[in-house]
Order: sequence, then C-alpha cells, then structure tokens
Amino acid sequence: MKKFLSTAEIRSSFLQYFANQGHSVVPSSSLVPQNDGTLFFTNAGMVQFKDNFLGKEETAPYVRATTVQRCLRVSGKHNDLTNVGYTNRHHTFFEMLGNFSFGDYFKKEAIHYAWDFLTEILAIPPQRLWITVHSNDHDTETLWQHEFKLSNKYPQGLSYCGDKDNFWSMGETGPCGYCSEIFYDHGEQLPGDPPGGKVEGERYVEIWNLVFMQFDRNLQGHLTPLPKPSVDTGMGLERIAAAMQGTHDNYQIDIFIDLTHKFMELLKRFLEKSYNSLDTENIKISARVAVDHIRSSAFLIADGIVPSNEKAGYVLRSIIRRAVYYLYRLGIKQPFFFKLVDPLVQIFDPIYPETKLLSTKDQIIKLIKLEEIKFLETLERGIKILDGELAKLDHSIIPGIVAFTLHDTYGLPVTLTEEIAEKRGLTLDMAGFEREMEKQRLASRGAMKNDGATNIKFDIYPQTHFIGYSDDQTETKIVAMLNFNDGKPMDAIYPGDRALLILETTPFYGESGGQVGDTGEIRCGTNIFRVENTQKQWGVYLHCGELLSGSLSLQSTVMAKIDATRRTKIKLIHTATHLLHKSLRLVVGDTVSQKGSFVDENRLRFDFAYASALESNVLMEIENLINQQIRNNLSVKTEIKSREEAKNSGAYALFNEKYGANVRVISIDKFSQELCGGTHVNSTGEIGLFKIVSEASIASGVRRIEALTGENALKLIETMENQLKAIAQILVTSTENLVPKIRQLLNEKDQQKKELTNLKNNLVANRCSELINSAKIVDNIKIIVEQLEELEDNKSIREMVNKINNDTTSAIIVLTTLDNCHLLITVGVTDNLTSKVEANLLLQHLIEQLDHGKGGGRKNMAQGGGAIGKNSPQKILESVLPWIKNKLEYLRVS
Repeated sequence: MKKFLSTAEIRSSFLQYFANQGHSVVPSSSLVPQNDGTLFFTNAGMVQFKDNFLGKEETAPYVRATTVQRCLRVSGKHNDLTNVGYTNRHHTFFEMLGNFSFGDYFKKEAIHYAWDFLTEILAIPPQRLWITVHSNDHDTETLWQHEFKLSNKYPQGLSYCGDKDNFWSMGETGPCGYCSEIFYDHGEQLPGDPPGGKVEGERYVEIWNLVFMQFDRNLQGHLTPLPKPSVDTGMGLERIAAAMQGTHDNYQIDIFIDLTHKFMELLKRFLEKSYNSLDTENIKISARVAVDHIRSSAFLIADGIVPSNEKAGYVLRSIIRRAVYYLYRLGIKQPFFFKLVDPLVQIFDPIYPETKLLSTKDQIIKLIKLEEIKFLETLERGIKILDGELAKLDHSIIPGIVAFTLHDTYGLPVTLTEEIAEKRGLTLDMAGFEREMEKQRLASRGAMKNDGATNIKFDIYPQTHFIGYSDDQTETKIVAMLNFNDGKPMDAIYPGDRALLILETTPFYGESGGQVGDTGEIRCGTNIFRVENTQKQWGVYLHCGELLSGSLSLQSTVMAKIDATRRTKIKLIHTATHLLHKSLRLVVGDTVSQKGSFVDENRLRFDFAYASALESNVLMEIENLINQQIRNNLSVKTEIKSREEAKNSGAYALFNEKYGANVRVISIDKFSQELCGGTHVNSTGEIGLFKIVSEASIASGVRRIEALTGENALKLIETMENQLKAIAQILVTSTENLVPKIRQLLNEKDQQKKELTNLKNNLVANRCSELINSAKIVDNIKIIVEQLEELEDNKSIREMVNKINNDTTSAIIVLTTLDNCHLLITVGVTDNLTSKVEANLLLQHLIEQLDHGKGGGRKNMAQGGGAIGKNSPQKILESVLPWIKNKLEYLRVS
C-alpha cells in the first residue's frame, strides 16, 4: 500500500487509469441536474448520464466514460445533513469517482477494473478489502472468485446480502440491477462486524459500489433483461483518501485539514480570550459543520443557486443557516462563515475550473455574508421561542405549528429545528409542519386554474416536427385533439370549444428558454381555430386555444400560420436579451449568473444572481454598450454544433438547461455566443433601440432588469420627453435647465423649512414662558393647565412639555388640543415630583371622563385622548387642580 496519496493524486490517477482503459474523461456536471424533475441536486456520478443509460442519448460520443463528479446529498432519502459534524464520514458535499459503460462492457470488466485499480494502482493489500454480492447474483460471485484466482490475491472475505444493500434501481420502474460493494478494513482497533453482520461500526467502510444495470422492472415488479446491460460505479473520494492517508476520519484528510486549520486560526482570532473556555467537543462538531457546509454552499452559489425559500434555494439557505447556528453556539454572533470562502477557493478552483469559483468568489462571499446577517438578526429570538416551547411540553413531540412559526417568522429551517429536537430526545410533528406549509402555499397562490396539459401522457404522441425557424406557415395534419380542461382526447371540436391541438408539423414556437409561445391561426377553409399560446413538452407541441368557426376533426389537413408581426417583435427582444446578458458580464463581471428570463412581444425581463443593486452609472454603461452593438449592426448567426465544439468555442450555456448531443449556438458576431433554442433577428440593427426601464431586487441575492426595444423603447422615450417638457413649462424653464431649476427650488424649500422651524421654536418658547408665568402655585408646585389652539400635533405638544420641564424645577403640566370632536391630552411631571404625582395616573383620571378614552405613558410623560362626551373640555381641565390637591393632601396625611 502506498504510504500517502493526496486527494489530488487520487483524482488524477483514477482518471488516468480509466482513460488508459478507453474511457472518455467527462468533466463534472453541475450540482443542479439538467432538466431532471426527479432530483433537486446531483447526488451520484451517474446523474449526468441518465439519458445514456435510458437509451435517449443515441448520438453520445462515447460508450464508456469516467468522471470525478461533485455531489450533494441533502434532500429526499439521500439526506446526510443532520449527521454532518457528529460522524467521521458524513458530508453534504462530496466527490464521487466513477466509471461507466453504456451497453459496452459489463460485470467481468467492471470487477477487473475495480480490483486492478485498488490492488495495483493504489497498492492496497487485498486482505484489507471485503466484497459483498447479492445472494441471487451468482454470476458476480463466480466472477469475483475467478478474479481472485487469476491474481492470486485474496480479499479478507466475501458476504452475501439482499435487496436493501445490493440491489439498485433508478426508480420504482425502469433500469435496475444487482450491486457489488467493496469495503475497506480500517483495522481491528475499531468496532464493527464485517459487511452483512449484525454490528455496524467504523471498522469496515464501503469505498466502491459496482452497479450492474441488467433489468427493466415494470409496474408489477417483473424483471426483464435489458438488451444492452450497463455499468455504473462510484467510489467516494473522501473515503478512499482516508484509507490512503492512514485515517478512519474523513475530516483528517488533506483537503479538510487545510480548511480546518484555517477555521481554527480564524476562530481563535475572532473569539480571543473566550476561546479557551469553549468545550472541545463543541469546537470539533462546529469545525466539521463549517468546513463541510462551506464546500456545499460555495459550489451551489457558483452553480447559480441563491438562498431563498423555494426548492434548491431553500436547501442552500438551510445549509448556510445550520453552519451559522453551530458557530452561534460557540459565541459567534457576527458574520463569520463567509471568511472560509477564500481558503476554499484556493483549494478547489484549480480542481474544478468549469465552476469558475475564483471569478465568482466575491459574489459567493456577498451572498453568504448577507444570509448570515439576516439569520443572526432573528436567530437569538428564534432560539428563545423554541426553548420556551420546549419548556412547556408535557410530551416528547414538538407541534408542527411551532416549527412552522420558527421557519416562517424567525427563519429557522425546519431541518435545524428537527435536529435540535432530536439532540434533546424529542421528535417533531413533521406532518403538522407540512400541513401549515400547505396552508401557506394555498393562501399565497390562491385557487390556481388547472388545465389539461398537466394530465397528458406525452410519450404516447409522436414528436412534432418544428419548422418555425424558417417558415411562418405550413400545411399539416391534426394528429391529436385534447380537452383544454382535463386533457382527454377528442374526435372533433365545434365553435366555442377550447382545446389543445397536436400537429404533425408546426411553425409555432413552443414556450421555452424564457421565450413565450407563438399565437396565430390553424385554419381549414372557413373553419378557424385561434391559437392563444403554444406549449412544448418532450418534443410534443400543444397549440392552446379556441375554435372560432366551423368544426375540426382528427387527421384534418389544415394551414397553420403564426402571427408573424408578433413573432418579429419577440425576435427583436430575444436577441436584445443576449446582448444584455453579455453586456452585464462585461460591465459587472463574470460573477453575474443568469437566473431566468422572460421574452414576449412587449418587453424583456432578465433575472440574475448578484448581491447588490447596480448603480445608475453602471446601468447607463450597460445600456450604452448594448446600443453600440445595435448601431454596429452585427450579424446574428445560428449554427448546429456538437456539445464539445460549442464548449470549445466558448459558447455560454445555462446551468439548468438540458442540451442534447448537438446544440444550437447563437453568435452575435464576435460579441456574444450562447446556446439557445429561441428565435432571433438576422442582425442587431433590426432591434433599433434598447432602453432599461427598471432594475430591482426580486429575492435575496437575485436582481431583475426590465427593458424595452424598438418601437416600445422609442415610445417610452417620447413619453418621458413630453413629461419633461410639461414639467419645464410648469417650472417656467427649459428642459435643459430642469436640474438646476429643481435644485434651486429644493434649496429654497430647505431654507423656508429652516425659517419655519425657527419661527415655530420661537413661538413654542414664548408660549412656554407665558404658561410658566400664568401657572397656579400649590405647595410650591407650578400647575399649568391649558387648552392650546395654535399647536395641534402631538409632537409639538410633547416638545412644549419637555421645554417647560427643563425650564422649571417643580411643575405639573396638562396641555390639550381639539381634533374635531376628539380631545388629545398630554401630561408632564418634572422628575422631582414623580414620587408624589405620576403623569400616567393623572392621564387616566382625565381620559376616564371621555368616551372611548385610551392612552398611557411613563411617570414623567403620558399621552392619550378620546371623544368628547357629556363632559366639555373645559370641565375636564377644571378637574385637574382638585385631583392634584387631593393627591398631595393624601400624601401629607399618610
């Protein structure tokens, strides 16, 4: 066994070994699966090859491949989040070494490659390895035994297991097959039985799983042999690195040691003297959480995810907030987690250059720091609420409504509440939490209208032949008619019927890539179907609309014609969107990542990940750059390229889009290159003009730009110009002189405001002097009771009371003012008298004489009021002096 292999050396040797065996080296795909609605995240090396295994990628350039895939297991049944920090080998983010065969080699070669790599390349003693096979998989058992005989190197043992451990499937139906796992023995000093035994422990750790996809399982559970059986293997880098670096703790391998060292260094510096009083076990757990979670957080943001309350964004938010919580337990109540981004980038950017960690580093730091600030604002309060609820429990189950309140009001992720509960021996009513969440979802979206498209089984219909890039109309056939509301097939439709038509060939663009679907007509003589929208699923185009006249039936030959004028406007705006995307990246930097777009005939909407607002001068620079490209009348060219060619040419691809073996590349001269399926102009000059309308935040870390092009942009400028002329006319100046004129008026207004304030202050000072001089004296106390006419707002009256308090040593003040039939009362008592007379008690005496009176305050100042009823304001004020005298008399007697 080699003395020490770094993670970098293991990655390199693995890829090189399988490249030598004829495998194509494929880069890691995004952590966000491309067009896979079954997964939030890439949780295994095979995810990017799903279509290859399912036979959908017939033109794939390879039949065997190898990768080092970035993976995340934080959702669904593959959720290791709450274990991170407490075990030696659980991670949210991990790296999976894999080799794959798509109908090429099978069990024999896969076993040979695995055994050869482990025992020859890594030089692991066979006695350190333990093999498992499925008890029904006699082929694999025989092959392993044959391999041992050939090499004359025997493993420590071989176990037979059942479906739970040694059978793999892509889902309830579809490709599946037996597995064979390879375990590494870390030594008898650690607890644990061999694989398949009763006692699990840390001694035997699975390092490699060989999955043999050889069956197709139907709904009844019947297994049919696949015509082209395949191989999917995976070996966890962190686990094999631990074995090669002489440790059974993944957090003691080189990449984690470097990160942990930086974490400890920052922690000691941040906490200073309080560090020495911390519990070492808490430090260990928090360090593991921090160094693990910074990997998943940084890579997710680099892949275009931002913290939010939806789907993948919520998982990212939960990961960051879990790290912040564990740091908070150490006494860190300021943003700290983001400080680990820099050392992480130094380690991983050279390994995964396609993620652009270095170029997006500033954006990653901003987003994580912003999320820390937001969570820390509510974390302490949320923890107190949780502790209070736990103290009230008379059973071991935390109600779902509590978890929902913590999630909704204090931002405490439910996974974190569940984890805190578990550590205290409690359970969380997750069903109750989900019910509360569903109530919120229903309330937020209202009664959403369902249409038949959600019920359609698209795989039973032929794919539509789309010719809309070149043709606006075509003669074609209706191959299916579906009810708009429930998706059920129809044989014919009549005036007023709403339906979804599927055509053999269509010029109508189906909504995708942010571009809206086309509208137009499907006509057969005088029989007219109005197309209001076009949708697309799995290559099937749905023409949604209403029959206006006549009737249409299945297999009718029709003329399909789009609204060409509308399409032209859409093309202008879509090409402008590409110009905007490129200009943003040039002006703001590559940290900008597209989060979505919407293009219709009126305007464009472009969403992008960025932590702060764009200044007006930056927006102007972007707008000027785009209009420059429009004036240059750059040619717009469409090419079909292989994915590899497109990648090598530098074409930009969205992280969450699914692309086939061949892709459509839109090139705007040398300015921009993007993968796109939308419709575009032939040259940028056709756009005419580009105008940004707004730039604003739509979510944490996500900004939106809205803009107009062509005629719409011109109309906006004309409207703005007319408004400026109208304003100039009102201000009796020219449009060129508007800014100086407005500044002059604002300066004059400020000056008048200052003069008014001075006059008001003088008025208050004079009025206060008058009130002090006219005060009645009781026991050397000045009693000031007055109804004011000249001051009506509470703030001014409070200022008067405060001034009288400051100008006298012993005074009780009651000032009132009328607001229609509502009496407002302010009571003040100088500090030296509050032990005898309290302002709030005197106020209560007065408002009791009003209808619906209410108010309150402190001993030295109180305010309130109510409607005037049977007692007049004058009578109420006359009751002040007797009340004070009675109070003072009572104190003397006492």
